Amino acid sequence: MDNSHKLQLNAQEMKDYGYQVIDAIVEHFIEETKKQPVVFGTREEMDSLFKTEAPEEPMNYKEVMDFVVDKVLPNSSIVSHPKSYSFVPGPSNYVSVMADTLATGFNIFSGGWAASPAAAELEIVTLNWLLKLFKFPSKKGGGLFTSGGSMANLTALVTARRQMCGDDFSKAVIYMSDQAHSSNIKAIRVLGFRKEQVRIIPTDLEFKMAINKLKNAIARDRLAGLQPFCIIASAGTTNTGTVDPLNDIARICKSEKLWFHIDGAYGGAAILSKAGALALKGIEKADSLTIDPHKWLYQPYEMGCLLVRNHKWLSQTFTEKPEYLRDIEGNTSEINFYDHGIQLTRRFRALKFYMSMKTFGLNAFRKAVAYNIDLAEETETILRASTNWEVISPATLAIINFRYNPIDKQYTEKELDALNQKISEGIIASKEALLVTTVLQNQVVLRMCLINPRTTINDIKETLQKCTAIAKTLS
Repeated sequence: MDNSHKLQLNAQEMKDYGYQVIDAIVEHFIEETKKQPVVFGTREEMDSLFKTEAPEEPMNYKEVMDFVVDKVLPNSSIVSHPKSYSFVPGPSNYVSVMADTLATGFNIFSGGWAASPAAAELEIVTLNWLLKLFKFPSKKGGGLFTSGGSMANLTALVTARRQMCGDDFSKAVIYMSDQAHSSNIKAIRVLGFRKEQVRIIPTDLEFKMAINKLKNAIARDRLAGLQPFCIIASAGTTNTGTVDPLNDIARICKSEKLWFHIDGAYGGAAILSKAGALALKGIEKADSLTIDPHKWLYQPYEMGCLLVRNHKWLSQTFTEKPEYLRDIEGNTSEINFYDHGIQLTRRFRALKFYMSMKTFGLNAFRKAVAYNIDLAEETETILRASTNWEVISPATLAIINFRYNPIDKQYTEKELDALNQKISEGIIASKEALLVTTVLQNQVVLRMCLINPRTTINDIKETLQKCTAIAKTLS
């Protein structure tokens, strides 16, 4: 009898398949420093490798696995590579990868308590760890894990709109700086706000939200009969790692009765270190806070998180009671996380955070974050001691921006922009590192984000030497 419709391998085949998967993952973690972090590939090249019709008949499972290991994985950039400095790298950790494998293998539904009380309980437990870390109210506070910072920001703003505006948000106005992450703009667009309901507040020379300009914007909007309702502050901008003046913004929100959302997707985890906690003073005053464990808490994709001061705000915003769920509602302490956010179907994200924290201990995470911050500051020292490099934005929460500008040569700003852009293109073409540019104060600059605990100062020195060599061939 043909049992192919069951979509199963036999026990030995499953074990062999699993060993092959684990072998590939272990080799990746052990050998990642020897691999190239940068991968090129045009659509035509990828089509030539992968474009086929869906097969009607089965292939040998080993052949499929070999093809993926030989063709798919090598054509993906390695964001956990020690010389992957761009965007926000994803260092990850092996324990969390295995936890994700377990959660996926058991196909655990983490939406409601009845479907998996253990999954819901571990999400409650790990969220409580984070609430304590950020000094949010231990009894009233709440939150949920999301796919990433974008979904956490969207969930926060839906909640803010509901709590502050009700059903009528036609005159509502929201405020953020010109350095705020683009996911906030996307969320605002998704929520149906018009462009004229958003105020982009300029930043000062340190890329922090200008408080006086924020106050002026709120005052003008009130005089115009509009309804200011929310300020989005950044706790570690993507460009520079800058933290907005959180205490000042908190005071404005309190006096003006505005919702205070902090986007800490990048920098929030810095609170684990002494230097980071000092930079993030005031973060505990937020009404809602986004953090991204798949960034600086070393979790694999996908894992974002939203924390709120009062868990009832989430349930009041998102709870729906369709007939097919009426038989699985427990008591109020048995949280159904589908009532706290947008997703009904949710994967078991809490497991990887729980297992890695249990395995390594919070102190190891503290040391890793502190190491990253120190590494960026050491990089700044090297750059300032060089006759070739100019620091544009100093090391801030493990991000530093700089450009090639040797003191023995004179370049125009346009020439410097072109030169630094070509340095980035050259280092990427070498496949030795991933180092891209950004624009600060109308200057093209190179940006390093150093949140990988396996990146060493020698990695950085080698990259800077390579950049200098490229620059000298261009100038």
